[in-house]
Amino acid sequence: MAKGQLSQLWQTLTFFEIIPNLNTLWQKLISNSSSQSYQQTKMTILVAGATGGVGKRVVQKLLARNYHVRALVRDVERAKTMLGEAELFEADLTIPDTLKPAMMAGVSAVICCTGTKVQPVEGDTPNREKYYQGIKFYLPEVVDTPELVEYEGIKNLVQVISQHLPHGGEQMIFDFANPSSDLQETWGAIDDVVMGGVSQSRIRLADNRAIFAGIVSTDNNGGFASVRTRNFTPPMDLSDYEGIELRVIGDGKRYKFITRCEGKWDGVGYCYSFDTIHDYPTTVRIPFKDLIPVFRAKTVQEASQLDAAKVYSMQLMLSKFEYDGELNPQFEPGPFKLEVEYIKAYGGQVKPQLIQISSAGVTRPNRPGINLAEEPPAVRMNDQLGGILTWKLRGEEAIRSSNLTYTIIRPCALTEQPGDKTLYAEQGDNLRGQVSRDAIAELCIQALNLPNAVNKTFEVNETEQQGDTNWKELFNNLQADNHTSDMN
Repeated sequence: MAKGQLSQLWQTLTFFEIIPNLNTLWQKLISNSSSQSYQQTKMTILVAGATGGVGKRVVQKLLARNYHVRALVRDVERAKTMLGEAELFEADLTIPDTLKPAMMAGVSAVICCTGTKVQPVEGDTPNREKYYQGIKFYLPEVVDTPELVEYEGIKNLVQVISQHLPHGGEQMIFDFANPSSDLQETWGAIDDVVMGGVSQSRIRLADNRAIFAGIVSTDNNGGFASVRTRNFTPPMDLSDYEGIELRVIGDGKRYKFITRCEGKWDGVGYCYSFDTIHDYPTTVRIPFKDLIPVFRAKTVQEASQLDAAKVYSMQLMLSKFEYDGELNPQFEPGPFKLEVEYIKAYGGQVKPQLIQISSAGVTRPNRPGINLAEEPPAVRMNDQLGGILTWKLRGEEAIRSSNLTYTIIRPCALTEQPGDKTLYAEQGDNLRGQVSRDAIAELCIQALNLPNAVNKTFEVNETEQQGDTNWKELFNNLQADNHTSDMN
């Protein structure tokens, strides 16, 4: 084996930690290398208003559940001391130019906890202790402009989500147009050099795509080139989806997509062959049920179907063989190039893309027959507070009139209590009472994964009963919005 082939083989063995001792030595010879597995979290959630009373609790609860959290903040230095391991992204919903595409890279859903800053007229402490204490009433004033925060900001957020978030029922796995910081360290080459061949390939990021390219050769009984991910840790659970979708620009050749449901280096792979059109974008949908179990290009008749609840790795391959000795009809040795825009799961249940914290009482200002003496201060003082509830309602309408799937939560008066009481929800905007910020944060996270939370607007307070809320029952008792203007 030539020196160049040995070097190529060494890199493959060390990148995928096939021989741990070799990997340890290699780590000493090169600068700090990345870890040998791709740390796969459940999904990336963008939290807007992440330093607020509800927002910071949402961040903490998401991190505790192993979500990757991207916190949208206006002051990064202040947020560093509050938000732990969250990824901080400096932006302002009221300033569209700050809402860069990178903000949405890899995001699966958004929880919006933004709101107009309200404080006592006499001022407050740096930690807003008077505002949050929720016992003594202080005459309030607004610091921000409600129209900007509650309406224009929400419209801006809806627009950027609509442009970049996957459609309902999809989960982005690799977004090569907006790659995360560790994406380039996830994929490595596995070519026929591992069997004595001389083919060479690599994957790189360019022009908003991942480019899998190289030279494939049949010399030395070779004939394949591929790139593969390190094992996902933990494995991905894609059992809620029908299959995998790729968006590619090819060179007219036939390629393979391969995935595995076990962590072995050389175990059974589940394959799907797809043709490409030269320099033309193609969407490839790969149903899990159509994947063929193979071992070294030979079908494994006794193998079961892919266990989509345990997806350990993904691989792209160009090979002269199809299966069981049959030749790839589109194969020819020489240069090749496959450009990949994204890899995502499709066909899942539709869940909320945007969870919005609004407020009970948004439809009550100027409602005929209302007794203001029985209403909370925000309703009684709506005009003095810059029409804060009126603009919140306009923000809700911007969400409901979009094509996004959403959940709009209208909490009653927020408190700093522990959140250990069961919640009660209804619709019609007549509910009063109070509810813990901690409980509302938990409600947001529960809504993320419940299909029966989709496209519902409701008010919520807490009961006198301590205990856990039955989240499915809470949402099952609510009706989906009919998209009338005020959702009374």
